[in-house]
Amino acid sequence: MPYVLGIDGGGSKTVCVLMNDKREIFGRGESGSSNYQSVGIEAAKFSIESAINTALTQKYNIKIDAICLGLAGVGRTQDIEVVKNIVQEIPATRNIKPQNIIISHDALIALVGGIGKDTGIVVAAGTGAIVFGKNHRGETKRVGGWGYILGDEGGAYQIAIAGMNAALKSYDGREISTSLLEDFTNHFGLSNIEELIEVVYRRGLTVKEIAALAPIVDNAAFEGDPVANQIIDNAVSELVKATVTVIDGIFVGREDFEIVTTGSVWKGKSQIWERFVSCIGQDFVDVKVIFPKFEAAYGAGLLGLRCLG
Repeated sequence: MPYVLGIDGGGSKTVCVLMNDKREIFGRGESGSSNYQSVGIEAAKFSIESAINTALTQKYNIKIDAICLGLAGVGRTQDIEVVKNIVQEIPATRNIKPQNIIISHDALIALVGGIGKDTGIVVAAGTGAIVFGKNHRGETKRVGGWGYILGDEGGAYQIAIAGMNAALKSYDGREISTSLLEDFTNHFGLSNIEELIEVVYRRGLTVKEIAALAPIVDNAAFEGDPVANQIIDNAVSELVKATVTVIDGIFVGREDFEIVTTGSVWKGKSQIWERFVSCIGQDFVDVKVIFPKFEAAYGAGLLGLRCLG
């Protein structure tokens, strides 16, 4: 029986699934980050190998016929070569034929896993944000995903930053009063919001730690705070703009496609998903917006199966 491995490698964790040619899952493994741009090649290799070995726990001494890796931070030719070398150094995958090794960015496998096929659009809004689409002619377009400094509008990091910025402006008297001032003060146990400087700068909060503060803004919006709601509306606007740019770029006429939304931002209580769907529906009434049918690693497995013919 042919087996393939599907790997979803991100900045926080790596997921591997073992799949047969009937799309059945026989094993699953998780490990740490495999974004070699941020953790280094050896750490990325360790995470990928650990996830693979865990997925293979129930299936010893089987032959892996193909592997697909969808990894964050992999977009250039040299990145692909680095990952190929990693795969060829891992005992479980060392003997896979070169033509059966697929390496892509993580947005593609999120699209395939989310919709179940590789045509449509994925709007990924987690720590960062990216919109990626592929049409029936194989044409692709990506918008966003430039990282927390250069972009990622609509992602959790930018929502959290906007929330803290609004709290400080409220404290200064530059903007209207907002509950975010009290919310951030209480969250960090501060005696005064001015101590936020020490928390952010001196403690050196990481990107993910800052992104984890986005629910504070989401909760404030849910409770009716107008400033927080404006921040959420701005995030929705950016995600809609990016999505429409992809639609206008590669989907023409009445071409049928779906939009899948993935990432932590969509799980908020402020109806950010519903706001997004409503905005998209105003101009694209026939387009269906869905939650993922399968996880991204499953999408990687489906792409891996294509190598088997």
